[in-house]
Amino acid sequence: MRSRPVWIRLPISIPSIVVDAVLALSDIVVSVLLAREDPQGNWRHTDAFGFTLIVLINLPLIVRRRAPVTVLLMMLVMQIWYISLGYWPVVNSSGVLLAVYTVAAHRSIRVLAGCAPAVSATWLYAGLDADGGSMLTVVAQALVIPSGICWFGVSARRLSERNAQFAQLTARLAREQAARARRAVTDERVRIARELHDVVAHHVSVISVQAGLAEYVLDSDPPTAQAALRTIGETTREALDEMRRMLSLLRADTEEVWDPEHERVPEDRMAPAPSLARLDEVVRRIRAAGIEVRTRRVGLARPLSPGVELCAYRIVQEALTNVLKHARSARVDLVVDYGPRQLRITVTDDGGGGVPIPAPQRPDSGRIGSVAAHGLIGMSERTKLYGGTLSAGPRPDGGFEVGLVLPIPAEPAVRTGNEGDT
Repeated sequence: MRSRPVWIRLPISIPSIVVDAVLALSDIVVSVLLAREDPQGNWRHTDAFGFTLIVLINLPLIVRRRAPVTVLLMMLVMQIWYISLGYWPVVNSSGVLLAVYTVAAHRSIRVLAGCAPAVSATWLYAGLDADGGSMLTVVAQALVIPSGICWFGVSARRLSERNAQFAQLTARLAREQAARARRAVTDERVRIARELHDVVAHHVSVISVQAGLAEYVLDSDPPTAQAALRTIGETTREALDEMRRMLSLLRADTEEVWDPEHERVPEDRMAPAPSLARLDEVVRRIRAAGIEVRTRRVGLARPLSPGVELCAYRIVQEALTNVLKHARSARVDLVVDYGPRQLRITVTDDGGGGVPIPAPQRPDSGRIGSVAAHGLIGMSERTKLYGGTLSAGPRPDGGFEVGLVLPIPAEPAVRTGNEGDT
């Protein structure tokens, strides 16, 4: 197997004072070497005092970033002194240009506008002291060279400012991404809580009613009590399976989901989410609790997206569960209408008129109690997530109605009308 090259990056950060000290030392060395040459014209030969001045002129470059204006003015004053003594001014030109570049890169245009003419004036003063040569050339150099250096310095400062802005934008983007991630985690937790609420509320309600029925007919009708106990067992197993499937998908530990013996994910752990095809199971449990449920399907049933299927399933489940909690002797009509571009579901009950099936009493027995209200809020939020509308409220002639409308893809075939009543 061919190995990939490994790149090692060493996080080395050199302090700016060290960099400036190296630059100052390098500039002094270059200036001293240049001063050792014989200058053309009437310039004074560099002696020991001249070399000392060269060192003193360029030494302030060590702190050029901390006090750029002060460093530049000190160098210009000493450079004028150096020129007035008759030494060759070209020797210290590189250091002065580096100083004015630093001012342009670290200070405002207003400050630079006051310093750049001083550099040009020093250059012109050196040209006046020169023996021979073209003054026009001196003027051109005094104007063009410092201006070019200032332009590079200003460009460097603007680039640094843009980099700082980009760094701020990057940091803000990172904070916004972290905030969106936290919101996504919160939304996911809310979704999981809603799913768990729907699962637990429905199945526990069925178990509660069946337990009350079994207790009520235990002595007088043992077969009915046994049937109720069987329904309790089936409902409990289904609730546990559904909760196990939901929670197993959320586990980060793959060992809990992976089956090492068969080298695949167990099918019972990765079962599909509930859909409209399983509404008959919900209706059967509600009927087993003693509620008459009539179902009617209109239009051509067709596969929908898993999210829409789960949304519709949970809302029907919640609506039937509310009937089981608050109107246990009601008659319910469930209509599922597959329209050309909309799925319409209505769950209507008449409020109940007979003797209710015995069940454990609840302190919030009102139809729009706190539990039901939270359930309706969850149903409404789930509906909005898929661009639908939900209506829920009492009927004028008694009872309660829940209506759901969800947008769905266009119908692939001609609508067939009523498909059947059960």
